[in-house]
Amino acid sequence: MKFSKYILFITALVAWNACSLTKGVPEGKFVLYENELKGIELSDKEGLAELFRQEPNTRIPLLNTSLGVSIYRLGLPFYDSAKVASKLNEKKAERRAWIALSDSLGRTSKLTKKIEKAESRIEHLQEKQEYGNLLMRTGNPVTLLDSTEVKETAIQQKNYLINTGFLDADVSYEVQAKKKKASVHYLIDEKEPYRVDSFYTKTTNEDIRRLLKGSEDQAVLKSGDIYQQKNAIDERNRVEQLLKNNGYYTFSKSYIEYNIYMDTLTKELDIEQLILKPNFAEKHLSYTIDSISFNVIPPSEEFVDKDEEREFGGINFSFYNDRYSERILASRVFFRKGDLYSRDEFIETQKQLNNLDLFRFLNISFDTTGTNLTAKIYAQPNQKYQLTNQLGLSITEQLPGPFFSTSLRNRNFFRAGEILEFNFRAGLEGVASATDQGVYQSRELGTSVSVIFPRFLLPFYKTSLERFGRYNPNTRTQFGYNYTNRPEYIRTGINGLLSYTWATRNNRQQFTINAADVNYVRTPRIDNEFGEILLDLQEQGNNLIWSFLPSFVSSMSAQSIINFNDYGDFQLRNASLLRLFVESGGTTLNFFDVPSNEEEDIDFANFQWLKFQADFRRYFPLDRKQTLAYRANFGIAQPYGISGSILPYEKYFFAGGGTSIRAWQARRLGPGSYSPTIGENGPYDYRIEQPAEMIFESMFEYRRKLFGYFDMALFIDVGNSWVIGVDSARPGADFRWDRFYKELAVGSGIGLRMDFDFLVVRLDLATKAVDPAQPEGERWVLDNISLNRPFGVRGQTVLNFGIGYPF
Repeated sequence: MKFSKYILFITALVAWNACSLTKGVPEGKFVLYENELKGIELSDKEGLAELFRQEPNTRIPLLNTSLGVSIYRLGLPFYDSAKVASKLNEKKAERRAWIALSDSLGRTSKLTKKIEKAESRIEHLQEKQEYGNLLMRTGNPVTLLDSTEVKETAIQQKNYLINTGFLDADVSYEVQAKKKKASVHYLIDEKEPYRVDSFYTKTTNEDIRRLLKGSEDQAVLKSGDIYQQKNAIDERNRVEQLLKNNGYYTFSKSYIEYNIYMDTLTKELDIEQLILKPNFAEKHLSYTIDSISFNVIPPSEEFVDKDEEREFGGINFSFYNDRYSERILASRVFFRKGDLYSRDEFIETQKQLNNLDLFRFLNISFDTTGTNLTAKIYAQPNQKYQLTNQLGLSITEQLPGPFFSTSLRNRNFFRAGEILEFNFRAGLEGVASATDQGVYQSRELGTSVSVIFPRFLLPFYKTSLERFGRYNPNTRTQFGYNYTNRPEYIRTGINGLLSYTWATRNNRQQFTINAADVNYVRTPRIDNEFGEILLDLQEQGNNLIWSFLPSFVSSMSAQSIINFNDYGDFQLRNASLLRLFVESGGTTLNFFDVPSNEEEDIDFANFQWLKFQADFRRYFPLDRKQTLAYRANFGIAQPYGISGSILPYEKYFFAGGGTSIRAWQARRLGPGSYSPTIGENGPYDYRIEQPAEMIFESMFEYRRKLFGYFDMALFIDVGNSWVIGVDSARPGADFRWDRFYKELAVGSGIGLRMDFDFLVVRLDLATKAVDPAQPEGERWVLDNISLNRPFGVRGQTVLNFGIGYPF
């Protein structure tokens, strides 16, 4: 036994040495081990750090090794650069031969496919030639110190300081090398920054002067600020945008120049903005829209003689076969005859016309005559029918769930921009049985037909299209059918929906109102064992069984999504998102005399409830490699009226899972301090889903890029769910102000993400740290983890697999 331990230790030592960063480094070369900035007081440290031309490899703490370099070296013996270059030349020759053949015989579909296939192979080989094989591209090579790159970094950092107001700054560097490792120290001498003393505009055009005077409060360059070259660029763009939105069609920022007068004693700058005269005129002129034409180009010549021309809203339309509604199209054109030219309105028109999803190609051009503009809009119709198929895989409860979906769109269905859409989805989903049947794959099927109108159906009045056109209004009417086959039950539902959506002009806010969401739900089969569980709960005062009776579920709801700074783009900028949702269920029942669920022998359930949910997410980039992310989610649903204390099952909140508190299985956390044990003192039973009427969860993540496609994350999740009022079947499940904070579950863990740009694959290993289901005083369970039990007791650690980020 001891001998085998020695063998294992020696093997690990050899493996560690083989992965050492300095292994195989040529004589006279050094591994770049560290970049350090010194002397920074006022300047932007992150901005300077982004200028490093060379970055050290990401290392395993306390070890002279890098996982990325190890993976790269693993792929190196299997890479033959000469062979790749030879194959690349062969494929280029093959492509030339196919092109020559198509030139002589004519381009056929077969030859086109041959050429495209050769080009695809060439692109793959070029990537392989530059970055190596798959293992080499997944990892990264060891970074060797390059003195030329160090010198260039120092030059760029000095230029950066000058451009950010430190005009007298200087940058030097020193390299410390030892045992084939090199540390580079960049020495920043900022000196005193220069500030803007005055900023003024010089122009002979009085109209332009008045415009700029009226927008002085929006100027980016301001007295007292440290000079930033970026601010001068932003001010230049602002002035160009201001003028182009006020008729100056031919104006460009090339007519804007800056003179900077520097006082080296006071470290102050006077900035003069010059508006230069145009080359062939005395002054810049403002232009007015003289006429507008909208031409929908026929898809083929057979329609040329069937064009129809008519005028609406000052726009001359030209269609073929009366195929489009001029009223709908005019509502998405935001400039009119007699208006001053505005670039913003031109861009908004282009965007909103594209949002109609009616045109494959859209172009807006302007012809000038004197100071008049003739606007010409040309559009080419999109394909009438579009079929989209998708085959994928999702994983829940650690089981793979394949699914297939298909969608058929019929554009311009009623010739007024409507879209008729058929959707079908069938798939399997891993679910943990609420009885003793283990983990099963639930079968799900859904189909729906929708008509999407590019306007509000109600209210509808003469000017409604023009008034709301710039908000991309849509009305969706939908009818659908859903089928779910789980181990415990079969559930079917028929639903109808009337929904309104719109967005603000910059898409920062999106709104949805479901004016009518009507469902008829049945549960034609309930497993005997599951039925007994529901009956036992009913005897204890929990009427969850009503959620599985035939029911008519209707609701009205509204949702607002506020997106600050393009959340989801995950670039180097702070961003956040707030989603607010409110719902009133069973509202229509208030107008009818409906029998109460409390009557004996009830065989049909009706529900009334109010629901509110707020979901806030924020993203903090620390630098190019590190970010912090945060999410807080709160929701509450309160049944009332004839439904007593029961919600439709789909309206409950559930905590736990890959996008919730990850140390608990999906939908198995809580509620409150309820202990789902088997028997009086038996083991904890996490098989049964735990519906609740209130939820609070917060998630913190530290994300860091590792190498290649790989990122890592460290996270802490805090939260739980509760019921409103006492649930005698689940002691401790109710929300109480004097103890809810003691019932917050805490989970922590580490995640590995593979980011392929088009797809993010996520693995999160989470362990319970505070378990509210344990007796008070024994809820700290992280000390169950030890060298002998690295994953704690049974059920303490959960592995989550997901697609995309958790938030």
